[in-house]
This record gives sequence, C-alpha cells and structure tokens, in this order.
Amino acid sequence: MEKTHRLKDNRDFRKVFKKGKSFANRYLVLYHAPNQLGHYRVGFSVSKKVGNAVVRNKVKRYLREAIRAEHLDPSLSVDFVIIARPSAAGLDFDGFRTNLVHLLLKTGYIKKGT
Repeated sequence: MEKTHRLKDNRDFRKVFKKGKSFANRYLVLYHAPNQLGHYRVGFSVSKKVGNAVVRNKVKRYLREAIRAEHLDPSLSVDFVIIARPSAAGLDFDGFRTNLVHLLLKTGYIKKGT
C-alpha cells in the first residue's frame, strides 16, 4: 500500500470515528468518513484481544492485501478505518477479502461485480 494511502495519525483516526459512519459484520468493523485530500486513506486497528503480536501482524497483513486486491479508485476522497474483531484471528485471506468486500458494498464505494 502506498504511503499516501495510509492513515496513521491518531487525530485522523479520531476524526473518522467521530464524523464517520460504520458498518460491521461478524469479523470486521469498517468506519468511513469523507476527506478533502483527493485520495483514499486506510487505517487498521487490531487490539490485543485478537491475539499475540504474530497473530495481530498477520491480520494486518491480510487486511492490507485485501484492500490492495480490491483496486479502489485512487481518486476516492474518503478515510477508512478497519477494526478486526477477535473472531477474525481464525480467518484465512479469502475470508478477510470476502468480509471486507461485504462491508465495502454496504458503504457504496464499490459496486457489486467489481
């Protein structure tokens, strides 16, 4: 994932939580809020409840790759925060991608069949 598409600053996370909307399923929670940058940014939150450091890093790697595989429109002006629930620790990559697509379809930022 390119550096310009990363959401890392705590202020930005708080802004998305405060002004954004959320959608959830059994494994993930997706917050989204518009930004003024002309490109999308994605941040990830994986708490210690998900597992040890190895498991948390694996979950973040799978989520980053699932976002990259969806080929989001680079001119999309929105910030996303993806939170992994503890049940996500048992998912494989296809599970992450399926659940992420499910949430992105709910937001309307991707259309069915893409």
